[in-house]
Amino acid sequence: MEGFRSAYDIRVRFAETDAQGIAHHASFVVWLEVARVAYLADHANGYRALREQGIEALTTGVRVDYLATALFDDVLTIRLQCCDIQGARFRYEYRVEREGQLIATAETLHATVDATTHLPTRMPPWFVEAVARAEQAA
Repeated sequence: MEGFRSAYDIRVRFAETDAQGIAHHASFVVWLEVARVAYLADHANGYRALREQGIEALTTGVRVDYLATALFDDVLTIRLQCCDIQGARFRYEYRVEREGQLIATAETLHATVDATTHLPTRMPPWFVEAVARAEQAA
């Protein structure tokens, strides 16, 4: 998958479905977060590394386009890439797949702020470099 070098699997839990066994739309947002936190752990020493430097990464926007349903006990692959890092802002793009079938696309928007003042603060250079390495890896 061009551009999507990181992928994480999620199994749809019964609690995430309705009476028909179809995953609730809001569950997708949770799965995006699970993949995003795993991505940070794999490539930038985790979200905790940002927080330890007094930086919070806030989610400022979410968009999900649903193409097919996800069902109880499906194993979904969440593919993601971090892009458009500019100052205090960055974005993730996602592809949610079930056995190779695309069932959703998504993006989340983020901004980094000082944990105390909540004023925007630039991404630390080490974070930008870690993401660049992750996205350039073969």
